[in-house]
Amino acid sequence: MGPNKDFTRGNILKQLIKLSLPIMGTSFIQMTYNLTDLFWIGQIGSGAVAAVGTAGFFIWLSNAMTFSTAIGAQVTVSQSLGLKDTEKAKKYSANAFKFSMIFSIILALIIYLLAPLLMKFFELGTDQTGFNVTAASVDYLRIITYGLPFFLTNFTFTGIFNGYGNPQIQFFINSTGLIINMLFDPLLIHGIWVFPKLGIKGAALSTSMSQIIVFLIFIYFISNKIKLFSFNQVFKKFDKLKIRAILKIGIPEAFRNSMFSIFAMILAKILAQWGPIPIAVQKIGSQIEALSWRTSSSVASALSTFIGQNFGANKYKRIKKGYLNATFMISVIGIFTSFLFIFNGELISKLFFSRPEVIKASVIYLRILGYSQLFMCLEIVTGGAFNGFGRTIPPAVISTVFTGLRIPLAIILSTIISLNEIGVWWSISGTSILKGILILIWFTFFINKLREKDTVV
Repeated sequence: MGPNKDFTRGNILKQLIKLSLPIMGTSFIQMTYNLTDLFWIGQIGSGAVAAVGTAGFFIWLSNAMTFSTAIGAQVTVSQSLGLKDTEKAKKYSANAFKFSMIFSIILALIIYLLAPLLMKFFELGTDQTGFNVTAASVDYLRIITYGLPFFLTNFTFTGIFNGYGNPQIQFFINSTGLIINMLFDPLLIHGIWVFPKLGIKGAALSTSMSQIIVFLIFIYFISNKIKLFSFNQVFKKFDKLKIRAILKIGIPEAFRNSMFSIFAMILAKILAQWGPIPIAVQKIGSQIEALSWRTSSSVASALSTFIGQNFGANKYKRIKKGYLNATFMISVIGIFTSFLFIFNGELISKLFFSRPEVIKASVIYLRILGYSQLFMCLEIVTGGAFNGFGRTIPPAVISTVFTGLRIPLAIILSTIISLNEIGVWWSISGTSILKGILILIWFTFFINKLREKDTVV
């Protein structure tokens, strides 16, 4: 059985749903794991949640950097398959894997060595119970780096499988790792049965172990089940033209996501002046928000593969219909999430917090976030559509400019207008609305310039 699927003919909505569901399944298992992880860590205290949250920014930044190979590989593979050139797709896959592995090892070493300096940036110190948040975050970050090269390369593997239009395999593999992680989290955090009580170190160790297992399963499948590329190609010299094509597409997306995480760290720094509670609230809130952004990212990834193949096959009419189907699907999700956050914030917050002042802050944060959910969903899916064409610069420009605008807005609203942390949250929600509107306008102009080169749908 060949690894690739043909999306240049057949029912568009059915194909998008079939392609999206395994990616979405992986994302929701990841969301479930993150929430479970925070549930167990939250039992240690809000200081522990803040420690994991701040360390998580650097994992997020590392992950963002690997978009250069994950997105680059997905787009180049899907476009090659649209041209019916399977060998070319395999060469792109092999070069993306090599580059990702080398880059992620270097990145992990840098983070391990600089962990104390990186965490000092937030100046969290100790919480009201005497828990050393900064020291705990350093420990967590350093343990995570043991599995970081595997985690980042797994992300590239996922992009390659998605590019082939075969996300079912990566869903199975990633789900296996997440389930292992969920099982070991409580055992290592709280010292259940024969396992030592390691606190947040246990959470980091569980994550690292599970990612190594996922990497090994990926290698097994590629070697023995589905030949996405030959490992003989891995030990050959880099194909400069293939690497250049991957990075040309992937770097703008990597830059966009990297800047997004950097801006998020600066916002966390601003929030830190009001103590660990706002950071813990934002950490939990961002994981709950994954209901919409993970769904959107899954549809965006499916749309990117769909457009990539049809762009390679010059089927522009089919591309337009695919985009309209995807935006309709995601609008339903965005509206539902908005309703959930605005009207049910207290019920959600009580699942993760027990102290009344923390629940109150969480309810306010979710309500403010709720107003921007539809626009955020549309921004992500439209960005995926741009990616399918290999045009990763437009979403990178809009995201970087307006996410960066959150910093001055947060300072103005939180200090000058004296809204405190609520001002920071309004800066996030307001700019999400702007980004969703502007990228829709840009893509409308872009797609209307495409010539109707085919009539086959």
